[in-house]
Amino acid sequence: MRTKRKLLKFIKQRGVVVFALAMMSPFAQAQPFLADGVVAVVGKNVILKSDVEMQYENMRLEGFDREGGVCGIFKELLFEKLLLHQAVIDSIIVADEEVDQLMDRRINMLVAQMGGDPRRLEAYYKKTIPEIKDEMRILMKNQEIAQRVQRQIVGEVNVTPTEVAEFYRTIPIDSLPLINTEVEYAQIVRYPTVSREARSEAIERLRKLKERVEGGSSFSTMAILYSEDPGSAKNGGEYKGIKRGQFVKEFEAVAFNLQRGQISEPFETEYGYHIVILDARKGEELDLRHILIKPKVSPEDLDAAKHFLDSLTIRLNKKELTFAEAADLYSQDDETKYNGGIAINPQSGEPKWEVDQIDKRMFVTLEKLAIGEIAAPSFFRTMDGKEGFKLVKLLNRIDPHKANLKEDYQRIKLVAENAKRQEIVESWITNKLDETYIKINRNVFGCTFTDTWDKLVVINE
Repeated sequence: MRTKRKLLKFIKQRGVVVFALAMMSPFAQAQPFLADGVVAVVGKNVILKSDVEMQYENMRLEGFDREGGVCGIFKELLFEKLLLHQAVIDSIIVADEEVDQLMDRRINMLVAQMGGDPRRLEAYYKKTIPEIKDEMRILMKNQEIAQRVQRQIVGEVNVTPTEVAEFYRTIPIDSLPLINTEVEYAQIVRYPTVSREARSEAIERLRKLKERVEGGSSFSTMAILYSEDPGSAKNGGEYKGIKRGQFVKEFEAVAFNLQRGQISEPFETEYGYHIVILDARKGEELDLRHILIKPKVSPEDLDAAKHFLDSLTIRLNKKELTFAEAADLYSQDDETKYNGGIAINPQSGEPKWEVDQIDKRMFVTLEKLAIGEIAAPSFFRTMDGKEGFKLVKLLNRIDPHKANLKEDYQRIKLVAENAKRQEIVESWITNKLDETYIKINRNVFGCTFTDTWDKLVVINE
């Protein structure tokens, strides 16, 4: 029952509980064996006191709230080491190339969290990007191996509607969470058509900047002064360690065909127009700088986009076509146009959105609508500064309620599946602890585990 209550906390969230190690900071590399005390041994894998403390501190600094605090981290590391022990038995390995890709994705995510400037990440951790990667390597490799072992243990887990209903009936009524107001909506997005003059002006600006660099000016300085890429402008337009697949294909088609020191001609991507200079090539990795210029959108261009949606609204109200048909024909939002315009919540994979999960402007718009009603075209601006208008239709509104099978079946199903995964994992742990050498120095952190670990491990008092 205790496990079930814990799982219920996820009903209002994504609904998918990953029982592999939760995301851990990549900067908690194990110290040399004699650097501090050993707090646990699992098979041939050692956990040091500093491993636990450093990981807890780094997760705290990165804003992650780990249930159970230090003891929660300790328990996760024990589980990881048990999985790594099994990986040796099953000969499960991860290639260095895969680890490199994982590190690159992790670094890119951290850089994005720091506003897109790699120097801010380096300043935060007081290490260079290569140093961070060096410290990340062992942890990322261990995490990936552990996750592969766990996927092998759990396998494919499915629950039938009958099992979902049975799971739901075992939940005490007073333990069912309250689901906030939810909405479902569809949208049609239109961006202004940029004029030929605006495009030509952007290209000409880049050509002049290229001429200045070729005449002796610093590309980095030009990027700082003129680039409209917020992620790299302050850093002189610099991106390091770029691999194929990290940028849009138009950008990579140009960048990977440059010679060192060569500056490209202006070229277009969905973000605007660019010039790129190649600083260095290391195998299939590039160090480069770029300058982005976005064609200016005139008020007239914006008005044209709005008028298009005004006219489309009239056609929709006359029932000349459905909203889904209009989205397929006219929407310029690739994420929704092929889905009848329906917006899918990335946290749950469902079309339901709690009011605190949507943009405030969108919330105000939807709050005024009746189910099935279409709002007037509304202006919006994307995170990268792109402006446009959208039509929004309210498909459904669900009032606050206790979680139930009728309105929250998918959420409860996901939790039931995860409960089943948890049972498989706990059964596996029970069996492995009977046949694995394990010692824990519980006195160091004073942790008490109210589950299989506390019952079966040999405690080194």
